[in-house]
Amino acid sequence: MSVLETNRVSKQYPGTLALDEVSVSFEGGKIHALVGKNGSGKSTLVNIFSGAVPASGGTVLLNGSPISFKNPAEAQQNGIATVYQELSLVPGLTVAENILIGRMPMKGPMVDWKKTRKIAQELLEELGIDISPNDVVSDLTVWQCQMVEIAKAMSFDPKVLQLDEPTSSLAQNEVESLFRIIRKLREKDVIVLYITHKLQELWQIADTCTVLRDGKLIGTEQISELSRRQLIGMMFGDVEVKTRPEDLRYGEDVVLKVEHLSDGHRFTDVSFELHKGEVLGIAGMLGSGRTELLNCIFGAQKAAGGAIWLHGEEIKDPNPEMMNRKGVAMTQEDRKRLGVNLDARISDNLCYASLQRLGKGIMVDRAKEKQYVARQVADLGIKVADVNYLVSSLSGGNQQKVVVGNWLNIEPTVMLFDEPSRGIDVNAKQQIFQIIWDQARKGISSIMVSSELEELIEVCHRILILRNGVIERTVLPQDVSIEDLYAISMGE
Repeated sequence: MSVLETNRVSKQYPGTLALDEVSVSFEGGKIHALVGKNGSGKSTLVNIFSGAVPASGGTVLLNGSPISFKNPAEAQQNGIATVYQELSLVPGLTVAENILIGRMPMKGPMVDWKKTRKIAQELLEELGIDISPNDVVSDLTVWQCQMVEIAKAMSFDPKVLQLDEPTSSLAQNEVESLFRIIRKLREKDVIVLYITHKLQELWQIADTCTVLRDGKLIGTEQISELSRRQLIGMMFGDVEVKTRPEDLRYGEDVVLKVEHLSDGHRFTDVSFELHKGEVLGIAGMLGSGRTELLNCIFGAQKAAGGAIWLHGEEIKDPNPEMMNRKGVAMTQEDRKRLGVNLDARISDNLCYASLQRLGKGIMVDRAKEKQYVARQVADLGIKVADVNYLVSSLSGGNQQKVVVGNWLNIEPTVMLFDEPSRGIDVNAKQQIFQIIWDQARKGISSIMVSSELEELIEVCHRILILRNGVIERTVLPQDVSIEDLYAISMGE
């Protein structure tokens, strides 16, 4: 039986101890869940195993022998394969080419295509994956690409397979198919490390659960002996939750009304009201439909049914340009891909959403643009030496302020925040929350989605809890604990 273990492994970054003398063991023939809130150290541990980063101290052993890899390719060659959330397949190549890329069998100076397809076909059949080796990857669904990634990893005959958020983009029926494949790997005595934020999945797929918190190992438990509330307690411990200012109250006027909204896939029959100056939170586990709900309200995704009312007017067939004109703004979860243009100036990034207010056609009123930029830099406290620098020169927290400032320049009445604190440090998070509260005092209403459910308790007036695409309950932050919020989100 294979065993992967660490002995007092640490990882020190400038100003941060990401892992603090972690000693843990994972056995073959089992599916080991590795969980913890953002910043817990789980990604760092995975990266050490995969050769992406070196440990600062301690030892990693595979079957009793110390291991240390210079890069992921070396780790892969020595039996540790990793399938990341961001897929690494080449879209224009076939399934067979992707599985064996760089290692295709040769016949003299030429690739032996017949043997390449045969090897890939046998591997796919062994894993029970019904995909042709001749299919071009660009024609596959996200779920099929995930399967090809696993087949590619298994082509190295690994002793350890690390799966990083493998179900984040999958529908429920696709999740079940993935679980079937993972269980097959368990039968092959592979050590499967399963990293996920979808805590509700653990009781379906994992044998053990290892919890990290603030870089420390909290413990490893058999999943069959672990309750949901025990898991939440291990992940969070005694958390001090700050609360929004007591004087922050919202009005009676309804600015946004959603009636029986559905997208036909992730969420269904969602109804709620948002009041003037209110900060409304949406809680739920990953995959519960939170982002899709915001996208439908903003018009970035077409709704399958239901109605949206803004200031008493029914909005039919919304799209982002229309909602922008009507004063609805949305900051996207993926800041670097959808929130900012990293290759453009800070000043440009602060004005993209408000271009139609800065002039006609291609003509921009530069004096007005300068005012817009200066206002947001001052109001939001964006730390910048020169607004003509590229936005990529800023810290994550200041980039997020630029994202928010860009939308505040349209003078919105409703702000939709999808994971506004993702990828920024604690101080920057508090600054973003303060901005949301400051806007609420001005009468701007906000809807906030966060995977860090404790943030919703800290920031919001009310919290809607989505589970399996429907509103399970509406709660007041002062009436629930973090444990309650997670337990309701998971269906306990």
